[in-house]
Amino acid sequence: MPGRSRSRSNARWSSVSRYDRGAGPGRDGATVTAALSGRLNLALLAIALAGLLAGAALALNGRPDLAARAWLTGVLPVLLALVAEILASLRRGEVGLDIVAALSMTAALWFGETLAAAIVALMYAGGTFLETYAEGRARRDMSELLARVPRTATRKRDGTLTEVPLDAIEPGDILLVRRGEVAPVDGTVAAGTALLDQSALTGEAMPVRLGPGAEVLSGSANAGEPFDLRATRRAADSTYAGIIRLVEAAQRSNAPMARLADRYALVFLAATVALAAAAWYFAGDPIRAVAVLVVATPCPLILAVPVALVGGLSREARVGVLVKGARHLESLASVRSVVLDKTGTLTLGQPRLVAVLTHGAMTEDEALRLAASLDQASRHPMAQAIVAEAAARGLSLPLPAEVAESPGDGVTGRVGDREVAVGGTKFVAARCGQPFPAGPPRQAGNVLVALAVDGRPAATLVMADPLREGTAPLLAALRGLGVERILLATGDRPAVADAVARGLGLDAVLSGLTPDQKVLTVLAERRHGPVMMVGDGVNDAPALAAADVGVAMGARGAAATAEAADVVLLVDRLDRVLPGIEIAQRTLRIARQSVFAGIGLSVACMIAAALGHLSPVQGAVLQEAIDVTAILNALRVLRIRPRTAALPA
Repeated sequence: MPGRSRSRSNARWSSVSRYDRGAGPGRDGATVTAALSGRLNLALLAIALAGLLAGAALALNGRPDLAARAWLTGVLPVLLALVAEILASLRRGEVGLDIVAALSMTAALWFGETLAAAIVALMYAGGTFLETYAEGRARRDMSELLARVPRTATRKRDGTLTEVPLDAIEPGDILLVRRGEVAPVDGTVAAGTALLDQSALTGEAMPVRLGPGAEVLSGSANAGEPFDLRATRRAADSTYAGIIRLVEAAQRSNAPMARLADRYALVFLAATVALAAAAWYFAGDPIRAVAVLVVATPCPLILAVPVALVGGLSREARVGVLVKGARHLESLASVRSVVLDKTGTLTLGQPRLVAVLTHGAMTEDEALRLAASLDQASRHPMAQAIVAEAAARGLSLPLPAEVAESPGDGVTGRVGDREVAVGGTKFVAARCGQPFPAGPPRQAGNVLVALAVDGRPAATLVMADPLREGTAPLLAALRGLGVERILLATGDRPAVADAVARGLGLDAVLSGLTPDQKVLTVLAERRHGPVMMVGDGVNDAPALAAADVGVAMGARGAAATAEAADVVLLVDRLDRVLPGIEIAQRTLRIARQSVFAGIGLSVACMIAAALGHLSPVQGAVLQEAIDVTAILNALRVLRIRPRTAALPA
């Protein structure tokens, strides 16, 4: 396998889905071309193997003349295909190392070393087959994401079940998800319980059990009994659609390490030709030049590196981290500073009800029931959090009437025969015609929601955006992976930022920042080394784009954030950053091992061949052994099991 073209390797990555148009993965021209190329490689391998075996049988039976012809027959188709590939590369302006293979086979035939030429042809054809297999293994986990895309869904309507395309699903539709099927859109459990396998999204093998009203991510597989799913998003806007689009955008750029390998590979080509010429000139024996050419092995440079990097991308996807390209994987491995947003990153980004303080004889559940019933008519995050808490407590929520909402202030309306107002303290006090009773002391990050019933103060609901569980050990683990500085950069008030950061051991807490000030913060941190920015909102997009590695929280985040980011966490879990960095670091370590060990062995064998210690046949066999060793070492990336994957989010 003396040389392979980089463009040819990249062309094999082709995965097309029409998920956002309601269809599953398809086969485009590139996919068909890759399939045909695979069949051609297999045919060339069969021809080369048949020619080598036939020639060997004839040689053993005392017919060396016919043996040479058999070996020639096995070499010529491979050589012609190789020359065609070289010409195609030259037309694209690329100088591929396939030239070494062509030179070695041509030189061996020219000087009558037909057996050596046959071995090189077999090894080259076998190398293309091995390359296809190695890349297929490396892309397996990302391909599994694409293979899970559903094409249709079963909708319940008017007492009947109907198979409908995904683009026909609207929010509010009830869908039946059978055992083994994948949730086609984001939604909630409409009734009963659901046992879901989310391993394709989170990398965790254990299924999770969700009760009524619980959120279901599209792409989750039903591991239990059939359940009803209430759609909350269209297919094109759902989590899995975003993941598919990101997967299809991944792996379209070379990593700096891969580009560096390309440059060194060209140097290797020149050195190979020069050493072969010198061996011929000083020894006066052209066979030494042939031996040098056939033992030359640039595959550790041009193949082991991309195989390792693609394998790393695949392993990242397996643990819920989608890296958009190989160069971002390399940047992720070298991060030294981390800048974190607060809302939705260090905190959950979703307000939660933490207390209900009643005023008078009303019980907590009755106050929550009235507030949640009215808030069903509002899309405000606070209102949705109140409704979710009431549903979790099993409270019955009647539909409100005569609803009037003042955006950002509150809602009024009727719940049964009672007049209800929910919102800010000033808004509700104005509806009561009297000052609202003082609530509990306001802590940083808490929000107070007032409830009035029939014109009288009824309760104060305390809302909070809690810190993610396990954040402190998570940040400590980041430092264990080589991160030297961790900063909080938020637009919130200083009191809120300081309260959130207390006890986390951050190097700096920067509050009250505008989006452009976050960008300046990222740029200033570069003096300490490569910077990773983690965020989830539209206001984080400029800083994500400015960072060496921009990480977006969750595939369902703002479109601008996911577009600007280099890495997308497929689930809303900050702990995915840890295995993401570890896998990137170990991937690059394995890639470098393949390069240095493979090229070192190749150079040693080339020198031995130049000195006359290796024949062309021996050189061809050693060449393939080195290739196989380098590629198998690169495939060790697929067995990476990150030690940091089990930390809580």
